[in-house]
Formats: sequence, structure tokens, C-alpha cells
Amino acid sequence: MKNFFKILLLIFCTFITSEKLYAEEKQKTDTGHKYNIYTGMFDFSDNGKKSQIIGIQHLNDNLFRDSLIGTIKPITGFMLTADSASYLYTGIQAEYNIGRLNLTPSFTPGLYHEGDGKDLGHLVEFKSELQLSLDLSPTTEFGLSYNHISNASLGEKNPGANSYMFNFFKSF
Repeated sequence: MKNFFKILLLIFCTFITSEKLYAEEKQKTDTGHKYNIYTGMFDFSDNGKKSQIIGIQHLNDNLFRDSLIGTIKPITGFMLTADSASYLYTGIQAEYNIGRLNLTPSFTPGLYHEGDGKDLGHLVEFKSELQLSLDLSPTTEFGLSYNHISNASLGEKNPGANSYMFNFFKSF
């Protein structure tokens, strides 16, 4: 058990001392364009309409704004389910970096097409999302995210959809 704690302490010390070097290396390699490719389960809470999901998202770090709630950046993306439902969206996200750990809430209005998937009640839908990711290198991240899509009662019905995704981020 003592060896376990020694190894854990060594890993922690290495992580802390490498942060400054890592931050400098990240600045040198970042061009401002980040892509997120994700997959997961669309509407996992509805057994009748849950479906596999795949998507892509673009983030331009050059268009940031510092605000009272953090650094705000625009995002644009597209997702597609195995049932041919699709969602094209654009909006904003805030970023909170804690070393190599990133917490990213976002809000993105968009256009939804149900295909053979779930009827969400309206063409216009709103996605609220929370991502948690880990920097693997200066240009690569891996994360998990949860989102809720709803039409905010624009349509006669508003069933909403809850989804989770595994995210792979790459900066170019």
C-alpha cells in the first residue's frame, strides 16, 4: 500500500511540474481552429426512441470574448442519429480550464429534422450542454458531455431529448 501512495505522489508531482511547460507548448501549436468529433446515445432516457448519434463541431478560438461568466466562444456543429434525425446548430460556449481539465457549458439554437427518429415538436430546437474534457496533448482532448434538446414550448408538444456523448477534440 505504501508503494501505491508513492506512485500516486510521483504522478501528482510530475503533473504539477509539467503544467508550465505544457501551457507554453500549447500556445506555440494552437492555430485557433478546434474540431470535436463525437458519438454517443441520442435520447437515452426514452427507450422507444433512443438512437446512436454521431456529430462534428467547430470552434474558432480566435473569436473569443472575455466576460463576467468566463471566456465565451462561438461554436457550430451538426449531428446525425442512426434514425436519420439531424440537428444543425450554432451558438456559444464558455470555457473554464483547471490545469488540463476543461469544463465547458454551451447553448446552441438550431434546426432539427426528425427523419425516422423522435418528433421533438418543432423545427427550431435549443441545445444546452455540459462537457468535461481532459487535455491529452497541446492539440488533443478527450471528453464526455451531456445535453438536453428542447423547443422551449415553441411547438404544440415539447418532449425534449437527453443525450450523452464521447468527444474527441483536435486543434489545427
